[in-house]
Amino acid sequence: MMQIRLSPSMGSITISTSNNGFLDLAKVKVAARHVSYRTLFHTVLVLAFLLPFVFILTAVVTLEGVNNCSSFVCYGRRLGPRFLGRGGDDSMRLLRDLYKLIDQANSLEIPVGLKFPETFSEFLSEMKHNQYDAKTFAIMLKGTMENREREVKKSRLAEQLHKHFAATSIPKGLHCLSLRLTDEYSSNAHARKRLPPLEFLPLLSDNTYYHFIVATDNILAASVVVGSTVRSSMKPQMIVFHVITDKKTYPGMHSWFALNPVHPAIVEVKSVREFDWLKKENVPVLEAIESHNGVRSHYHGNPVLGTNASDNPRVFASKLQARSPKYISLLNHLRIYLPELFPNLSKVVFLDDDVVVQRDLIPLWNIDLSGKVNGAVETCEGEDGWVMSKRFRTYFNFSHPLIAQNLDPEECAWAYGMNIFDLNAWRKTKSERLTTTG
Repeated sequence: MMQIRLSPSMGSITISTSNNGFLDLAKVKVAARHVSYRTLFHTVLVLAFLLPFVFILTAVVTLEGVNNCSSFVCYGRRLGPRFLGRGGDDSMRLLRDLYKLIDQANSLEIPVGLKFPETFSEFLSEMKHNQYDAKTFAIMLKGTMENREREVKKSRLAEQLHKHFAATSIPKGLHCLSLRLTDEYSSNAHARKRLPPLEFLPLLSDNTYYHFIVATDNILAASVVVGSTVRSSMKPQMIVFHVITDKKTYPGMHSWFALNPVHPAIVEVKSVREFDWLKKENVPVLEAIESHNGVRSHYHGNPVLGTNASDNPRVFASKLQARSPKYISLLNHLRIYLPELFPNLSKVVFLDDDVVVQRDLIPLWNIDLSGKVNGAVETCEGEDGWVMSKRFRTYFNFSHPLIAQNLDPEECAWAYGMNIFDLNAWRKTKSERLTTTG
């Protein structure tokens, strides 16, 4: 019978045999291990911990292109690829070659008639199927991106055009409101009552009150401007509103403020026809509006004419807005004639009909204009580079010698939404000009 015994330390092996009652022993020494299991386990553990970091460093070096760096961290990042037996030079050379090809393709003209894939999946499919070389790949990539950019721009231009058509063509409740109020004016005595009552007429030219002016044919908008101004004021009883509208809107506008008074403020509603001074011989704009066919053709003609498919969509939207018929309305030009329309007033605030007042505006009368005619918010500096970039060159034709001689194209323009006018200073500039020319 043979028995084999292994020592716990695996240092020796003992073999024993039993023959006829005699015991034979043989002890064999095993060569010493150079590496223990514990050491091997620790080695594997360390490698398992380090290998992910080596992989990450390799990826970072490939993507970021670390070439010249003397810090220990950068050295470690370059060491990763070399530790794995791979140099980073090949990947960097590939990236440099790709950048060079794309830069070259940027200066090349895209061949006429070349068809481009519509989606990214189609792009990949064509690349695999046709096995393009690097140069062709760069050209196809450029052409595909330019094609997509043109499609997006065309879609945005179409969106602006559809918005314009919807805004000008779809009937609105505003039209029905005006018709209903006009009917009230003809059938309801309360809708025709005097605005303001006779006892308040002297206040319309009293300069101790705060006079606001709004010129519009939009009844609802006028009600918002007047109502928000009065509600936001600390002294509503000192406010006088002069609402000016055109002949066709006057009955509806009068009905609204007669049936919906804004006590304790005073509201006057007047038609442009009630101002005797507004005659063609005094108002060149009026004559131009009524007789200039070119103006009517521009504003009432095809809105697509005069536009360019390469326009920035915001520029295109501005052109569409500029073609609105309201811009040839006399109401849009009334502010030019305020000193003559209100000869007894010394200072007024002119408000656009798209304004909602949220703070008391009476402190505007305390602003010292230092002899200047107009106080307004400038529109050449601000966070919005599109809105707050308006200078005189935006509005005036400086190819005209008279404009070029008297105005600076870089002069900052101002917002029309809220202007305070010193009418006395304005009249003074007109009288000085007449004296000089005389």
